[in-house]
Amino acid sequence: MLELLVDPHAWASFVTLALLEIVLGIDNIIFLALVVGRLPEHRQPMARRIGLALAMLMRIGLLLSITWVIGLTKPLFEAFGHVVSWRDLVLLGGGLFLLYKATHEIHATVEGDEEDTGNAKTAVTIGFSAAIVQIVILDIVFSLDSVITAVGMANDVRIMIAAVMAAVAVMLFAAGPVGDFVQKHLSVKMLALAFLMLIGVTLVADGLGFHIPKGYLYFAVAFAVMVESLTLIAAARRKRKRLAAA
Repeated sequence: MLELLVDPHAWASFVTLALLEIVLGIDNIIFLALVVGRLPEHRQPMARRIGLALAMLMRIGLLLSITWVIGLTKPLFEAFGHVVSWRDLVLLGGGLFLLYKATHEIHATVEGDEEDTGNAKTAVTIGFSAAIVQIVILDIVFSLDSVITAVGMANDVRIMIAAVMAAVAVMLFAAGPVGDFVQKHLSVKMLALAFLMLIGVTLVADGLGFHIPKGYLYFAVAFAVMVESLTLIAAARRKRKRLAAA
């Protein structure tokens, strides 16, 4: 362990992998913010902590089972000229679930919730359990993608685990402010849902053998976020002018 602490190559691998895990964790943070935002306010911090703790445990567990993870990429069967592996099936299922979830959330946001909330206690309990289940499902997909990336970036499992823990710590710090900001601004929430739909399409395409470089996706999202930021700044300035005029 001590030799890793004084090895510059180990530190370079750790920093690079941690930054990459943080970037890959953006999907996780946005999904977590949208799911947790459907819960009562006093239950949201606990759901965030549980969701991110599960994400970290899954990633570490998969890292400790590298041989099994690598086996998931081996051919399972062939369909329509495409060799399918367990990884493809997991990505395909996760992508379809993400498309369904994003579409459902967009409908609920635009049309409004029409669910019966007469029994508040039952609604809160079921909502919390359902949120955790949804977080676990997507954690499996995001963890698999993250771990496969980590395996290709570093050779020492201790470096991988340290990078994952550092990334989750950053996600834990950012999840609350990001979630509050998304829930406060409807246009940002719709943008986040659109981003989740893009991620879902990317996962489905990857599962079907069509790889879409994540760089294109993140560039499009970054451009959309920049435009939305300028819109929010302009709206805030107009509001200040109205208040000053009044």
